[in-house]
Amino acid sequence: MTSAQSVVEFDGVTHGFGDRRVLTEVSTTLTERRVGIVGANGSGKSTLVRMINGLVEPDVGTVRVNGTEVTGRHRRRVRREVGFIFSDPDRQVIMPTVVEDVELSLSRSKLSGAERRTVVDDVLARFGLDGHADHPSHQLSGGQKQLLALASVLVTKPRIVVADEPTTLLDLRNTRMLGEVFAGLDQQLIVVSHDLDILTGFDRILVVDDGRIVCDDVPADALTFYRKLMS
Repeated sequence: MTSAQSVVEFDGVTHGFGDRRVLTEVSTTLTERRVGIVGANGSGKSTLVRMINGLVEPDVGTVRVNGTEVTGRHRRRVRREVGFIFSDPDRQVIMPTVVEDVELSLSRSKLSGAERRTVVDDVLARFGLDGHADHPSHQLSGGQKQLLALASVLVTKPRIVVADEPTTLLDLRNTRMLGEVFAGLDQQLIVVSHDLDILTGFDRILVVDDGRIVCDDVPADALTFYRKLMS
């Protein structure tokens, strides 16, 4: 984890799936600590953020993270800097117990077994999961699973956290809990969400429509624009 400013750059990015173009000539630079991205289903917003850690590569244009182009050759290096949270934590929570799931993220670290367990214990305590360390992962609530997915990402100390619809499967209480956790993160945070309330305290909001950024502003103005666009 680091306080150094992170920079995510999209330069003339265009991408399609088959005959369907989902992004067209997107250029923007993200430096703010909290960036939200909103748009209708199919607008291209999820494709946009998945380019930040190389889950999708542009057909045209470039994406850079802290000066490194996100391509096959550099993908592993970029993924050490970018942690990704999916909408469904079951895509990320894969080990039998909570502690094993977080330890898996450290499998390539140079820490000793004792050091590794200390780091894992610390991150579980941070997210209120220390009492569930030896519990079966699949028995956690939806909110707890999402926190476990986040803990498994943060234990590797990325500089940037990207979350794609992280509240989709959560109830109101767990959504608020995740929002509080997001507010306390030191990393640059980029969140795609249909839940506009979780974005109100952010620094900047991008509105994506039909594969283009059609508004880029502070939350109050950008979300007003988006609501009008959707009405």
